[in-house]
Amino acid sequence: MKNRPAFTLLELVMAITVMGILASVAIPRLNRDLTQEAADNVLASIRYTQHLALLDDKHKFDKAKWQRRFWRIYFGTCEDKPYYAIGTDDDMGGSSNGRVDLNESAIDPANGKQMWAHDGATCEGSHTLSDLSPNDFIGKKYGIVKGSPTPSGGCTNKYIGFDHLGRPYNSGFVNSSTPDNAGRITSECILTFTLTNGKTFAIKIEPETGYAFIDGQPDS
Repeated sequence: MKNRPAFTLLELVMAITVMGILASVAIPRLNRDLTQEAADNVLASIRYTQHLALLDDKHKFDKAKWQRRFWRIYFGTCEDKPYYAIGTDDDMGGSSNGRVDLNESAIDPANGKQMWAHDGATCEGSHTLSDLSPNDFIGKKYGIVKGSPTPSGGCTNKYIGFDHLGRPYNSGFVNSSTPDNAGRITSECILTFTLTNGKTFAIKIEPETGYAFIDGQPDS
C-alpha cells in the first residue's frame, strides 16, 4: 500500500482551534449592537462639534450678531428619517431651528464629505447626495425613529451650540442680535433617541464644560 498524505490529529486540533477563534471574532460582528453603534456615532459628533468650536474661534466682537456663528449640531428629518448636521452660521443670517447652508457645514474627517442634509422629502435638496456624509443619516443607518431626539433637562431644542470655551448653548444664539450669552445651558441637557426595535439611548451634556457622554456609560 502506498502512503497517502493526511492530517495528523495535532493538525486537526489546530485547525479546529483556529476556526473557533475566527468564529468568536466574526459572530459579534454579525450580531451588531445597533443601539450602541448609534449612541457612539451621535456622541462622537457632539464632541466633534465642541472640538471645532474650541479650535475655530467664531467670535467677532465688532459684530452684534456674532453669537450666531457658534459651531452647532442640529437634528432634523428628511425622507421621514432623522439625521444630524454640523456647521456654523458664518454669515450670521440666522435660523429658527439652528440649520445652516451646505457651504457652512463641517467636513466629516472620516470621509471628507459635508456633514449636512436638507429637511423635507429629499435629504439632498438641490444638492447631490453623494457629497453628503452617510454617517449623518442616523435614521437610515440605525433605525432611529422619526421625532428623535427628545430633548429634556436643560435642553428644549434639537440643536446644541458651543462657544470658544466649549460651553454649550441650546437656544438664543441662533437668532441673537446682541452678545448676551442667551441660551447657555445651566443644567444637564438630555437628548433621548428611540430605535424602531423599541430600544432607547440618551446622550447627556453637562453645563459649563459641555462634557458629553452616553447615559449609563459615564466613561464613554
